[in-house]
Amino acid sequence: MSDGMEDLAFTPAAELARLIRNREISPVALMRATLARIEQSQPALNAFITIAAEPAMAAAQEAETAVMRGEELGPLHGVPLAVKDLVPTEGIRTTWGSLIYKDHVPEADAEVVRRLKRAGAIVVGKTTTPEFGQQSLTEAPLFGRTRNAWRADRTSGGSSGGSAVAVAAGLVPIALASDGGGSTRIPAACNGVVGFKQGLGVVPQEYAQDGFGNIAFLTPMTRTVLDTALMLEAMAGPDSRDPLTTGRSKPDFVAAVQAEFSLKGLRIGWRPRLGNAKVAAEVLTACERALAALAGLGAEITELTEPFENPERIWFTINGAYRMAQFGDLLKRHREIMCPTFVRQMDRIANCSAAELYEAIFQRTRLYRHIQSWFAACDIVAMPTLSRSALPIDQDFFGPIEIDGEPVENLRAAWYPYTMPFNLSGNPAISLPAGFDRDGMPLAIQFVGPMGGDANVLRLAAAFERACPWADKRPPTP
Repeated sequence: MSDGMEDLAFTPAAELARLIRNREISPVALMRATLARIEQSQPALNAFITIAAEPAMAAAQEAETAVMRGEELGPLHGVPLAVKDLVPTEGIRTTWGSLIYKDHVPEADAEVVRRLKRAGAIVVGKTTTPEFGQQSLTEAPLFGRTRNAWRADRTSGGSSGGSAVAVAAGLVPIALASDGGGSTRIPAACNGVVGFKQGLGVVPQEYAQDGFGNIAFLTPMTRTVLDTALMLEAMAGPDSRDPLTTGRSKPDFVAAVQAEFSLKGLRIGWRPRLGNAKVAAEVLTACERALAALAGLGAEITELTEPFENPERIWFTINGAYRMAQFGDLLKRHREIMCPTFVRQMDRIANCSAAELYEAIFQRTRLYRHIQSWFAACDIVAMPTLSRSALPIDQDFFGPIEIDGEPVENLRAAWYPYTMPFNLSGNPAISLPAGFDRDGMPLAIQFVGPMGGDANVLRLAAAFERACPWADKRPPTP
């Protein structure tokens, strides 16, 4: 790829949309280059399950015609978009990362996909996900493993590993992801991109089977905070089919990140641990450096030392019972072709009683109230996104992970104790790049806001991005 096209591959969506509107680049030429880059990367990165080249080129041609006719254009007009393969897409294969659904083609888009298309984005394909999204390492019998954008011997994280790698490697400027326990923020941190899990009820999920107790979120995955705001602006807003979204007002997310924002007097609570005993020294150093930059802009940083119990068991019970209700019948009929890691997790939850489930639900409510109480003393809470950088690509999901040379048990509780709590509580949380470790792997910091504080979280993220920019950092071409 020429230097010009290489630069274009890493150009933010906001800038691509501007160039298209001004007729400085062609949606057709952009799409042709995008599809070529995806195809060339597949043997090395394996970020896509399905590449929708024909419909993408047809949509790009329509987008170009609209530009030439002077029609009114959406804020993402002509911008390539990758969609995680857990999200239904009309006429494009949606497998949920499972051999059971390897030939499934939905008849309708999910509402968020429809909204992103209405904003002008063009779906180029479906990104890799572990089976039914039930793993933080992106691998499945259907497609194999997805490697990290920075190093072939490291995991992409999960379960939105394909979306994170596609964005980090410059295959697409934006991607749709999902986050049920950290599934956006984990791979964002592993690959050095922006991963925002918005608050409960901001973005509709009209096809969720539990519209009231859902802990999974459909989310943006981008390289810049402005692109996250652009996606969220298109995706957010009420849908009568999702009871958690009804009657909610929608902030102007784009205006929030573009406005000049003084950090003077902003109270940031720093939590280096969140129910975990071990975190890599390089992670803490990177986060403390980020906080020092924010303090230099006027923020007031206070360490929070209040005890916090890791809620991994609560998450495991609620999520596991939900998935058993969803997929238990499939497990009976297709066990032999399903991901062994998924099967083992389902077997571990199989004997959960209704009383145990509801005790976990009660604990979830107590957790929400506890987290909300933090914001009496601070405006935003900061913490690492992960306890260490991306794990080895052959990491055993049920084995210990290594942190600073020491083995630590329970991958979920040890690696991402900082993400799961906010799926249960529903608070907005964003993972942002915060430098690299000695192996050249991305590190990340996470900002968490109170319920309803999505715009303020994005506003702080934008201020941090201006102080410590990262979008110019590119992984090596695979």
